Amino acid sequence: MTAGSRGDVAPYTGLGHALSRAGHEVTLVTHGRFEQLVAGAGMRFHALPIDPLAELESERGRGLHRSGSGVGKLVRVVGMARSLAGTMTDDMLAAARSSDLLLLAGSTAPLGHTIAEGLSLPSIELPLQPLAPTREFAPPMLGGGSWGGLGNRVAAHGVNLAIERVFSAAVQDARARLGPARTRTRGARRGPVLHGFSTLVVPRPHDWGPQLRVTGYWWPYVGDARLPPELLDFLDAGEPPVFVGLGSATVPDPARLSATVVRALRAAGLRAVIQRGWGGLEGAGDDVLTIGEVPHCALFPRMAAVIHHCGAGTTAAGLRAGVPAVPMPVQFDEGFWAARLVGLGVAPAVVPLRRFTAEALTAAVRRATEDPSYGRRARALAEGLRAEDGMAPVLDAVNGLGG
Repeated sequence: MTAGSRGDVAPYTGLGHALSRAGHEVTLVTHGRFEQLVAGAGMRFHALPIDPLAELESERGRGLHRSGSGVGKLVRVVGMARSLAGTMTDDMLAAARSSDLLLLAGSTAPLGHTIAEGLSLPSIELPLQPLAPTREFAPPMLGGGSWGGLGNRVAAHGVNLAIERVFSAAVQDARARLGPARTRTRGARRGPVLHGFSTLVVPRPHDWGPQLRVTGYWWPYVGDARLPPELLDFLDAGEPPVFVGLGSATVPDPARLSATVVRALRAAGLRAVIQRGWGGLEGAGDDVLTIGEVPHCALFPRMAAVIHHCGAGTTAAGLRAGVPAVPMPVQFDEGFWAARLVGLGVAPAVVPLRRFTAEALTAAVRRATEDPSYGRRARALAEGLRAEDGMAPVLDAVNGLGG
């Protein structure tokens, strides 16, 4: 069970495929717009009623652009999500009633655990970000960084309370429907919290308890990884281009941003592949190609660098490809992943969207593509990531709970 954007769904398609190949019957429970992601993956699909893109394009969603960043934006998002959370209860309950075990993304865990306990089902939490409090860094949802050891922990507890508040009404409703609590029974036991990223990218915090584990990445299922002919022709027509994409992030003026990006890349003497994404980026010319959704695992290895918003999934795909990055974070945990890319030495600098200029992007992408040290470090890290098996710990945990 997962909710959110494409990046909040895609890693679980690969995980579900692995569970299916191991003999389990798997249902992916998420928004209906992502049903095509599971085609051919050996999974069933159960749709949740919310369309996240439609919500972002609504008047309320567009208001998030005026929320600043950090705590202010989180407060507004919590309010928006709180009004939507209850609409998922019916479908999450329906899917759970025909299941033996619930695997819960961080975005569905508060309600999912309540449903699991009410139905005496075991559950495992599978976050894509390090959400548990630690003294070692500030909450990723606030952009990361550090507020000091104690400050980091206090801030993380605050973020987690905000997430619980999103689901508080839905949790009460689910408990009322399920009747007297049957919690802490043998059937309703919780498994470990398994994090879908690599310790090579985020070392496991020393102050985490043993139930908090880091498995390695869960790569998305890709049935047909071929690139479309027009894109292949463009790639073959010259030097490797750079990729530009903001994933599911939306922006207030996509035409203006697109023009600035193209101007910056032309100043750097680079060709570009621009992915429209949910923000509607566009570019045209002999040196620019605009594309829709394509498998990053097939495209990114052919890039000179990837310029992206630093969602968890896109960050992972860029690292797996072994090419330098230019982080352009927009909101929430993207600042955390952007800082990790710089800290790992695979990106020269962060170019936040809120302070974005053509000059800053030109300078950063020149460093990323002209200084060979970024490529060397990216390739070395990619080798380490490809040697990991993030699926195996999840399979062991599922089997250990009798799934």
